Amino acid sequence: MKARLTKSEEQLLRSLAPQVVGVVTRRYRNFSSAEDAVQEALLAAAMQWPEEGLPDNPKAWLIQVASRRMTDQIRSNIARRERERATAADIEAIVPASDFIESAVQDDTLILFFMCCHPALTPLSAIPLTLRAVGGLTTAEIGRAFFVPEATMAQRITRAKQKIKASKVPFLLPTNEQRDERLHMVLRTLYLIFNEGYASSGGESLQRPDLAAEAIRLTRAIHDLLPDDGEVTGLLALMLLTNARSAARTGADGELIPLSHQDRRMWNRNEIAEGVALIERTLPKAPPGLYLLQAAIAALHDEAATVEETDWPQILALYDILERLSDNPMVALNRAVAFAMVHGSEAGLELLNTLDKPDRLAGHHRLEAVRAHFLELCGNLVEAIGCYRIAAERTASLPERNYLLTQASRLSELLAGESAASNE
Repeated sequence: MKARLTKSEEQLLRSLAPQVVGVVTRRYRNFSSAEDAVQEALLAAAMQWPEEGLPDNPKAWLIQVASRRMTDQIRSNIARRERERATAADIEAIVPASDFIESAVQDDTLILFFMCCHPALTPLSAIPLTLRAVGGLTTAEIGRAFFVPEATMAQRITRAKQKIKASKVPFLLPTNEQRDERLHMVLRTLYLIFNEGYASSGGESLQRPDLAAEAIRLTRAIHDLLPDDGEVTGLLALMLLTNARSAARTGADGELIPLSHQDRRMWNRNEIAEGVALIERTLPKAPPGLYLLQAAIAALHDEAATVEETDWPQILALYDILERLSDNPMVALNRAVAFAMVHGSEAGLELLNTLDKPDRLAGHHRLEAVRAHFLELCGNLVEAIGCYRIAAERTASLPERNYLLTQASRLSELLAGESAASNE
């Protein structure tokens, strides 16, 4: 039987892949070809490493193999086009570094994030492409992040690649001016990667700590470069304050534990302290943006000693501002939760009706999960059970599905007990 990669080796390849794509793309200025070459290098590793053993420097090994594939391809193109002299330099081409790269960024993955925000693409195309090629997310996960079907997202990513190829604009390192133009797309991409790491949209695990940690690492690198940027600081603070609860979000068997039932003694106080310090240092001198406002909301949750001490009126006030800045339906859903905590569950249910539309959250499992919770608080257990079950059917996350079905079973047992008591 042919030897196979170990689980740790597979994880190593997944973590190295975007870094190698970054190096090869930066060297040869062709993202699509670099991606193909790295895939061939990964396949070679899967075939050779089990037999020959793990190389001393796996990343260098992959870069060498991928570069050899790129060199072969370039030589083939040179021969075919009969333009040896004009294009021979492409074999060893190195993109001139901008001031931005030379001054601070030495991380190939982060460099590739900026490079993937290609001038030929809109944010709606560049961000999914980066998430797929560099962020390590599947097409299905990206689709769920953008509230579109997997097939739609696959077409969007394919069109993005085709548009880059048709533009004939090479992948170049950004100048300082281009860095500023692309920064918001890079931050959005890192935000979505962190979200998938903190709360996986599908699969058997509630969290993917490797994704969350990588998003924090890269955001911290940008913050080191731009410490006075309010949104960069806000995003780093948001990630730290949210990630601080990770250890308390799952039980012994990996089951989901909601915020209201978490053991707050398990929260990472160092991350909370750092996140709060970032907010306090930035809020007085930076306009409130999307990430800074979300970080402030996360800080209010983290600083409450108990769930009862949560400052919901202040959280609602922040969501009011945030919703005016963002058309994200998930922000509207979170605001509905805060609204219900301040004004009551019946008022929250009325607000949910405004989100149950095709262009908002109609069909999304989280809308039904929140509706079920509100119905339960209102005492309408029969409808709550139905909504919990609908939400369970719609989520691709096994821990979320199990949690929602558990809530439905709990309420069913409560109803059965009440019925039995009334018949005695």
